[in-house]
Amino acid sequence: MSVNIVVPEVGESIVDARVAKWLKKEGDPVTAGDPLVELETDKIDLEVAAPRAGVLARIDHKDGADVKVGDVLGAIEEGAGAAAQGARMNTEGARAHAEGAGAAAQGARANAEGARAHAEGAGAAAQSARANAEGAGAKTRATPAARKAAEQNAVNLAQVKGSGDAGRVMRRDVEEAGRDGRADKGRPHPPPPTSETGPRQQPAASPVQRRPPGERTEERLRMSKRRATIAKRLVEVQSTAAMLTTFNEVDMSAVQTLRARHKEAFKERHGIGLGMTSFFVKAVIGALRSFPRINAEIQGDEMVLKQYYDIGIAVGASEGLVVPVLRDADQMSFAEIEAQVRDYAKRSEEGTLSLADLKGGTFTITNGGVFGSLLSTPILNPPQVGILGLHAIKERPVAMNGQVLVRPMMYTALTYDHRIVDGSEAVRFLVRVKELIEDPGALLIE
Repeated sequence: MSVNIVVPEVGESIVDARVAKWLKKEGDPVTAGDPLVELETDKIDLEVAAPRAGVLARIDHKDGADVKVGDVLGAIEEGAGAAAQGARMNTEGARAHAEGAGAAAQGARANAEGARAHAEGAGAAAQSARANAEGAGAKTRATPAARKAAEQNAVNLAQVKGSGDAGRVMRRDVEEAGRDGRADKGRPHPPPPTSETGPRQQPAASPVQRRPPGERTEERLRMSKRRATIAKRLVEVQSTAAMLTTFNEVDMSAVQTLRARHKEAFKERHGIGLGMTSFFVKAVIGALRSFPRINAEIQGDEMVLKQYYDIGIAVGASEGLVVPVLRDADQMSFAEIEAQVRDYAKRSEEGTLSLADLKGGTFTITNGGVFGSLLSTPILNPPQVGILGLHAIKERPVAMNGQVLVRPMMYTALTYDHRIVDGSEAVRFLVRVKELIEDPGALLIE
């Protein structure tokens, strides 16, 4: 009996995907729950697991194929798989028997206290080294299955070269690294340098390799599903929305002074630093309350005014921009906002954001200042009708009360949909954000 492997329903907004990589080949035995194939969507990447134990009998869509939800990716033959599973169970039984014999042998060695103490010391050192490796691997972009495989095979993720989109480490990369590591154990290693031979000389740096005259090579890469979707949506929004951008500048002195005064106590109490994002999230919510049409969307010939505040925070991940959402941000504290934003940034690089993290949003904040941008015109994130762009903080001379003073200034930009947001509303919205940032105590009243 065969069982089909189908493209699962991920969410109502995702209707198609791309086959990134098959993890099994036709004829490979599988058990229920084994990852079979990696799929790439415009928002998240996912792995499709085997619904039954058996043998992968057929692959209908090869690597790189575009598929839709419900399409059959391949099939598993159950009968052969049951036999394979039985063989594995027998192997596990033999292993259990061997472990029982090992336990008896361990009892016979109970008097070797000195040897065991030495072994325990070596084990502790190995555990410490493994912990250090896991710490380095935590910063590596990898799929959940790859992290699990690395843990099971004691593979350091930080030393694994990823073959996935934007260098993400996949399960196959970990398995290959594990095989290479086992092979290395049997290879002779060169002896360390002795005092007679002296330290080994490092090779001189290679000169810059110049392109041969007349050679003009090109590389053609297929866009990832996410990048292709981003490109399509950016063009669509410019064709369907009446986008306009208004600018202002904000004196960041008060916020910087407040952060400097409270950052140590804030971190000690909440375990996280006090950044700029939480101030702007709070200021945006205060301004949206005053100008509710900027927290709306257009559906046909109706305006849908949102009475809640789900603020999207644009994150520039390696694979392309993603916008995870702070759900009910008006009910979150400064500490909760900072913690959630940092978690989103970390998981966007790891590729572990869920569809629920990215769904919805009533208004978006994007910060090009972290990359050094001084001024830009952000593009709307449809169906939203407003997006606030933040930029780098630069000290500039400004005129204040008849004096020229040097202040830390930031340009802000609001792009809005002119179909339902008037220019005066947009300008006053940005002025309200400026007032709340320059007088952060007013955020408590808001």
